[in-house]
Parts: sequence; C-alpha cells; structure tokens
Amino acid sequence: MTAPRRVSLPMYNLPEMRPVNAAFWVALRTELARRGLDDLPEAPDFTRAPVPERIEPDTLVTQVCGYPLQTIYAGQARHLAVPVYAAEGCEGADHAGVFVVHRDSRFQSLGDLRGSRFVFNSVHSNSGMNLPRRALADLAGGRPFLGSVEETHSQPANLERVARGEAEATCVDCVTNAFFRRHRPGLGDLTRPLAYTPPSPAIPFVTAAATPEAEVALLREALAAVGRAPEWSEARAGLMIADILPPDPARYAIQLDYGREAAALGYPALA
Repeated sequence: MTAPRRVSLPMYNLPEMRPVNAAFWVALRTELARRGLDDLPEAPDFTRAPVPERIEPDTLVTQVCGYPLQTIYAGQARHLAVPVYAAEGCEGADHAGVFVVHRDSRFQSLGDLRGSRFVFNSVHSNSGMNLPRRALADLAGGRPFLGSVEETHSQPANLERVARGEAEATCVDCVTNAFFRRHRPGLGDLTRPLAYTPPSPAIPFVTAAATPEAEVALLREALAAVGRAPEWSEARAGLMIADILPPDPARYAIQLDYGREAAALGYPALA
C-alpha cells in the first residue's frame, strides 16, 4: 500500500475552522472515492503553512495563493478549480484585498493611511502585499507612503494587532476578514474595513504538477460535485463557498500585471 497523498486546506485555517475544513475534505474525499480514487487521508494536514517552501510532488490537493503560483511556485502545480465565495468583497470567482483599521481610528479614506504603521503577512502574498501595493501606488507619487511596514507571516494575526491597537492598518484577503469576523467576533468588532483593492481571481485549488492526468480529471470532477451537489450544502456553507468553477489559469496573469503597474508608477514595494 502506498503512503497517503498530501492534502491540506491552509489558506482559511483558523484553529476554530478545523471542523469545517474537515467537513469539506470529507465531501471531497467521498466524491473522489465514488470515482475510484481511494486510499486517501482521513483528514487534511492542519499544520501546513499557507506559504510553504514548495509544492511537494505528492500533493494531491491544496489551496495556494495565485500570486506565488506564478513566482516562487512556477511550474510546481496545476490548477484544479476556483471557489466562488459568499463574502463581502467577492464577485463571482474574484476576490479582493481589504484594508482594515481599528473601528475608532481617525482614518476615513485610503489616502489617510499616509504615514501609518502598517503590517502585512508576506512578500509572496497577493492580497497582503501585491494588491495593496497596486492600490497605494496611485497615491504614493513614486515615494514612500506608509510610516512603517512590518512583515508578520499571518493575516489573522495582523487583524488581531489592528484590533488591539498594536498596528494602525493592514490589508488582508476579504475572505480571511469574513472568517475572522465570523469566528472571532470579539476582536473582529473592534475593526472596520477602510477600502478595497482592485479585484483579483480567488485563491484556487491546485494539485502537484506531477499528478497524473487521469487523477487531475477526477479531482476536477469531484470538486465540481462538491461545489453544487445539494448533499454538500453544509460543507460549502462552513467555508462560505457558493460554487466551485473550472479553472482559468490565464486570468491570474492580472496579478503580475498589477505588480508591473505599481513599479511603473514608482512604487515597486510596500513602503
């Protein structure tokens, strides 16, 4: 018997969300078994980092930000599907970054963030770095805009820091913000959205580039079934998923376009 393949759902993975992520995997695992793909893990790996060192060749299914898929993970994964989220800031298969500040802060517009203490999760993050970089490039005038910038490696932790007054602003995936407010309302209610970034394709489900073509087809079929079958409505609701659509990898090129546009405006990095 071969070792079980790697399965993880690391992008929206607050500890409080383990039951809903496990339920989603049960749905997908069931649909895969119905199609003859078995010997799968009983539960996803809850310890996997959102930005791992690489996409391992034995990864069966995971969720990876579309920006690093085109940069540090280029050639390591294949798109399987894209979820449609029922969260504020999402439209169809697109999502956005949302700038978040304390509910009692003086900031009323994006321009008010000039000189502020800003935290973000990763230089490899689309919603945490790439999208806010593009939004702020229009205001920066080719000069540093923020007062200070700190990379923290966690979007939920950044929301907590803003809620506690330890940072003045952050930008996170709008779906992350929705889950934070759902599962940690005491802290979420201490924050408010200030502005949204330009839209971008939502975070896709992917498999390793080495996954056999026949398995890729089964994975896509199974994800489509989980996205629409009435049987899995509760599993979808737990993750705010309204639908799961076929992949369109070419659409993710806009994320690289945003980076080039920011650089052309003289704002190549958050500063």
